[in-house]
Amino acid sequence: MKRLPVFLLVLALLLLVHPRATAATVGIHLLHPQEIDQVRQLFPDTSVQATEPVYVTIPYSLTDLSLRQEWQHFFTTARANNIIPIVRLMTQFQDDVWTVPTRQDVVQLLESLDQYDWPQAERRIIIFNEPNHAAEWGGTVSPTEYADIFSFAASWAHTQSHIYQVLPAALDLSAPQSNESWDAYAFWSSVYREDPEAFDQMDAWNSHSYPNPEFSAAPYRTGRTSMQGFKQELAWLEQWRSEPLQVYITETGWQANRATSRYLQQYYTYALQHIWSDDRVIAVTPFVLKGTPGPFSQFSFLTADDKPTVHFVAFQKALASLCGANCGQAISLVQ
Repeated sequence: MKRLPVFLLVLALLLLVHPRATAATVGIHLLHPQEIDQVRQLFPDTSVQATEPVYVTIPYSLTDLSLRQEWQHFFTTARANNIIPIVRLMTQFQDDVWTVPTRQDVVQLLESLDQYDWPQAERRIIIFNEPNHAAEWGGTVSPTEYADIFSFAASWAHTQSHIYQVLPAALDLSAPQSNESWDAYAFWSSVYREDPEAFDQMDAWNSHSYPNPEFSAAPYRTGRTSMQGFKQELAWLEQWRSEPLQVYITETGWQANRATSRYLQQYYTYALQHIWSDDRVIAVTPFVLKGTPGPFSQFSFLTADDKPTVHFVAFQKALASLCGANCGQAISLVQ
């Protein structure tokens, strides 16, 4: 009999020992608004998510301000397909970095989003992305600047006629303290020193809980750089807030490589049952629906010509495994 790797045996035992949990509300991360037309392909009519809302996270940058037709199609299609958008504010990419947002940028982005007919009454927005990386903030790391921009954006959104749920930027939990990045907790501690009220303006937490190192670790690992990193974040956050927050995991997932590809179905199944089923998790949007061609191709669920990748197949099979006998043939696109 061929011997299985020790970590796979441990994973199998964990799946058997623990009772099956209800899957969290899962979705997918998008890069472009036209991808909304392909989201429901990932969740067949007989899958565990078929009758549930599906969340999508998507960036909205200053270059999107002129794309009104494309974005209204995005929101209209989301309404028709029971999809809940989480829109992440972005600036523009120049000289290999994202420019530092100004208050004027924030107003332009929020006023533009306010004009669309969203599918739900409550509108979920994220105030920029991983500012503990210099490349995400004009080439420098500045928690004091982020504190100012976040508080301004949250205050502006909370005074609009529509209901906005404001999420902070998720940080890279594996980033070291250096000239190019900051440790996540050092960053948030500096934000608190600059503006102690910033954490009270957050309507929910936002996490990028990736399976590090190298986006390739098994899901039962714990700690700040694991898929369960959000648990440590929420525990740390309790010192700054009187009330606990629920969490959106807006980026997570493995890169497909020799170490992970053959185990992805087991990994997704374990995550659905034992990690994303945490009562504090509102939604999970793995990264990314369509990342090819480009630097995200190993994370992509669809190829450049819209064919299912190993991620797509593994994810659908994991969802089907949670359905039970009444699901039938849940894997409509991968057989």
